[in-house]
Amino acid sequence: MAFARSRSKLVWDIGSYVVLILLAFICIAPIIWTFLTSIKLEEDIVTRNMIYIPTRITFEHYVNLWNQSGYPVLVINSMITTSVTVLICMLTGTIAAYSFSRFHFRGRTQLMLAYLIVRMFPAVLMIVPLFIVMRQVGLLDSSVGLAVAYTSFLLPLFVWMLKGFFDAAPKELESAARIDGTTRLGAMFRIVIPIARNGLLATAVFVGIAAWNEYLFALMLTTSQGSRTWPVGLQLMVGEFQLPWGMLAAGGIISILPVIVLFALVQRAMVAGITAGAVKG
Repeated sequence: MAFARSRSKLVWDIGSYVVLILLAFICIAPIIWTFLTSIKLEEDIVTRNMIYIPTRITFEHYVNLWNQSGYPVLVINSMITTSVTVLICMLTGTIAAYSFSRFHFRGRTQLMLAYLIVRMFPAVLMIVPLFIVMRQVGLLDSSVGLAVAYTSFLLPLFVWMLKGFFDAAPKELESAARIDGTTRLGAMFRIVIPIARNGLLATAVFVGIAAWNEYLFALMLTTSQGSRTWPVGLQLMVGEFQLPWGMLAAGGIISILPVIVLFALVQRAMVAGITAGAVKG
């Protein structure tokens, strides 16, 4: 009986590892293929017979992308827009999430549902009203205006996620700080946020990645090189009679490098935050 149970566990473990390896391959294979394409010669990319491993390696696509296309400006624009978006969400969303977590006021449930309704609408339906508002207030075709547009659909996600982490913070510690004379905001910044810092970091990373990869709003609300982001820049490289696969692949690799570096720096805190939220649920 014990042998059968042990054998069944072994089979289950092997099957689990096979599935995990397969999923990891599905996720990593496109990135590997994009990198291999970025270091191929142009004549080796589009061929009659597929060349999987490049026999001739070149980095000219990266050099041309960096020197000729204005791509560094697009990446800097994306960094500015993403940073401003995350900053706005953290400044406003943290207070909102704390209020939803700690206060029970009239209309609280309806307001939270309204946040969800914003996420239910397709983003394309918000383009026209946002375009009109941005033009009237003078924020059209600017990084700040684009960040405000991103905030319109990312702030509800930030608030709902962070509220779950604030719910997991013990209220007793906060009450003890209030008894010692600390204000409500002081207790939030000194007690609640340090406890939920991993969740706050995980939520900020999710919002940052969503803003970094956003394409539709950046395409419709920007018209000049000074405010366009990298997804729009890659799309504009595709011409009517040309498709520069090498430069597109190089742009894709350069674009995911900041995300990879960010994950490498905050992966432990992010996983801890996500796990804390999962345990609470």
